[in-house]
Amino acid sequence: MKNLEELGKIAPTVVYTWGKLDYLEQQREIGKLLNKEAEAQQWIDAFKQRTAAMGQEIKAKFGDDVSVTVFEAGPKEFYVLGNNWARGTEILYQAMGLAMPEKVKQDALGPGYYTLSQEVMPEYAGDFIVLSRSATGTNEFMNSEIWKSIPAVKNNRVIEIDTESSSYSDPITLDYLMNIFRDGFLGKQ
Repeated sequence: MKNLEELGKIAPTVVYTWGKLDYLEQQREIGKLLNKEAEAQQWIDAFKQRTAAMGQEIKAKFGDDVSVTVFEAGPKEFYVLGNNWARGTEILYQAMGLAMPEKVKQDALGPGYYTLSQEVMPEYAGDFIVLSRSATGTNEFMNSEIWKSIPAVKNNRVIEIDTESSSYSDPITLDYLMNIFRDGFLGKQ
């Protein structure tokens, strides 16, 4: 925010407040700004159809109540993410309608994320885990007995994503994550 005046000298600058609009409304507003509202709406409509269809396909394969947890591994801490904190959470919970474990709802749904220790990760784990971690980060926790004891880990139901490539909810990132989720839940297409 402190650089807005300087940026405005280089080019017209428009600022959006993160979280004020949901991830699809953001696309519509950018479409308006670029005089491409119809194209933005077409993308939104197609995205909703694709994600709803994929959600139904996942539920048909694993059951209507199949649950997924999105964990993020930080340098020294772990997070569980709610339904609107990027890393695919909007796709999984909002667009596909997959279930969120109760403990995740309790602690992460309102604030968007919750910081936790590795020791309690099993309490938050769903039938599937989406693991957001840095490509340059350490994997030490993945060798722990705690991690290996989680049923989703035992059943090879962990879908890994790169934190740096999935921290936003723009159309390119959303499509990128859709492909990862399709492969992770339904197998390589």
